[in-house]
Amino acid sequence: MHKRNGFTLIELLVVIAIIALLMAILMPALNRVRGQAQKVSCQARLKQWGLAFKLYTDDYDGNFNNRDVAGGVWMTALRPYYESNDEMLLCPTATRLMQNASDWGTYKAAYLDDYVFSYGFNSWCNAVEVDRGARWKEWFWRNVQNNTTVIPDTRQTEGKRISTNTIPILGDSTWYDAWPRHTDSPSLTRDAFGIMDQGTSGEINHFCIDRHSGFANLVFMDWSARSVGLKELWTLKWHRSFITSGPWTKAGGVLQQDWPAWVRNYRDY
Repeated sequence: MHKRNGFTLIELLVVIAIIALLMAILMPALNRVRGQAQKVSCQARLKQWGLAFKLYTDDYDGNFNNRDVAGGVWMTALRPYYESNDEMLLCPTATRLMQNASDWGTYKAAYLDDYVFSYGFNSWCNAVEVDRGARWKEWFWRNVQNNTTVIPDTRQTEGKRISTNTIPILGDSTWYDAWPRHTDSPSLTRDAFGIMDQGTSGEINHFCIDRHSGFANLVFMDWSARSVGLKELWTLKWHRSFITSGPWTKAGGVLQQDWPAWVRNYRDY
């Protein structure tokens, strides 16, 4: 009797179909695992940034960088503390460089001068001593010991001390800095806001980006790093006069249906 040494065409097709089915089942799980690994890696990188900012402020009497001096961007100011390790400027989910101002997105890195980056600085932390247009000097944190609040929409010190673990310094962003306000509305679509200077409103959307499945990673003024829900961004104390129960929070009366569709089903805060 003739002994068969290989697969028939039908058997081969069945094997291929089984492999394809297994891949279809496994790929979503593998993608979730990869996304979680990137999220953890991003947090670890931001913890290193927390240490870098601590060393910097220790060396400058608690003060953050003064943006108004030459070379005032945070990447330049902190260069001695990250030893020109340019990978530190990149979230692991956003390392591919955009090609021009219109070629950008949640998972791309931006550029400025000699820097390629996908993290951004909360510029309300800058140690400025003068008003920057409608950005009043009293609203800036300036110093790590200066964690007292200002009466909303005024220049008058309220005197209330808040926890530094609610004051963001740096995190996932589409641009190297931003000036969030409690009145900023969320972008209507996932990548609607864009990069570069977008004026004085809406800038919380530089941070409200969906790199980590409904979360953004941030480092805070107590040098801790953690994931923050995208809607939770409106409850953080970005500047000394920021209202943490503003119109885009549960305390401020926002409803789930008020949010744009891309972020609507994420957790409310």
